[in-house]
Amino acid sequence: MDKLKELRIVDNFYQTSAFFPMPTILVGTVSENGQTNLGAYSLCFPYYIAGKDYYAMILECRNSSNTAQNILRNKKCSLNFITDDRKYFKEAVRLGFPGDTTEEKMKNCIFTLSNSTIAADRPKIVEESYQVFECSWDDTLEDAFKDKAGNLDGYEAPYRNFNGITSKFGAHFILKIDKILMKEKYHNSIVNGVSKGGFPSVPVDYGYRDSTNFWYTKFKRPISEKIQAKEGDVKSVIYAASRIDPEVKFTEDACAKLTKIPRIFLKAALTQMVNIAKQENISLIDEAALDIINDKRRQEKKK
Repeated sequence: MDKLKELRIVDNFYQTSAFFPMPTILVGTVSENGQTNLGAYSLCFPYYIAGKDYYAMILECRNSSNTAQNILRNKKCSLNFITDDRKYFKEAVRLGFPGDTTEEKMKNCIFTLSNSTIAADRPKIVEESYQVFECSWDDTLEDAFKDKAGNLDGYEAPYRNFNGITSKFGAHFILKIDKILMKEKYHNSIVNGVSKGGFPSVPVDYGYRDSTNFWYTKFKRPISEKIQAKEGDVKSVIYAASRIDPEVKFTEDACAKLTKIPRIFLKAALTQMVNIAKQENISLIDEAALDIINDKRRQEKKK
């Protein structure tokens, strides 16, 4: 077996010192003349995923880029996830080349743009995308609203830690997700249950690049692996259920059907069931009532 060897860590380590799987996203922003600008990015990941009053992504980019300057100026963007079509990736590489103005890069852009579903003054969205996140920059974090557009030669200290201008040439943006849009096929797949044929053709950017090429791989049908869930003890479910709300009780048979819920999620699931039971004027959750409640939970998920 080959041994692991240490590799020197240098700037842009995810490209120069690693093979790092990442998404391929076109970030839409609005330029000073009102035109939508598309920039290609891979350093864009989920940031706030639970427990806050909104969900968010984090985008990392050069602070002199069209994208960063536009977000600093008007705080709106669209995250357009493209499929692994070779011509799309080739265009993404072109759109990611630094230095071009919005007019230059968008003049012969192959993507079809349509208006935002939220407001006319927001960035347009790429119709060829399999999903789009329409986002707003939360510039209240770290007082990042103090960072202004206009400096293209690098920003001087002090710098923010995680939001706004974070270094002389870098920027991070915490992007509140205002709306998620998805092609109908994949929307239905998530709502009704995902199968092997229900995944979009997602390109994986390898991160590594050399002086002449970006590297990515085309989509292959995913392989499923059953979750080896540990079934909880019925008594532990009964114990947890009895402490959610004194006005709503669970029968032992109903609790027996809930033993596959991971313990870490059990309280949240039981709380949601009790809330639905109260809405339906159910004070005793037996197996029949549990079916009604689970139907309601599925309907809420579809919404």
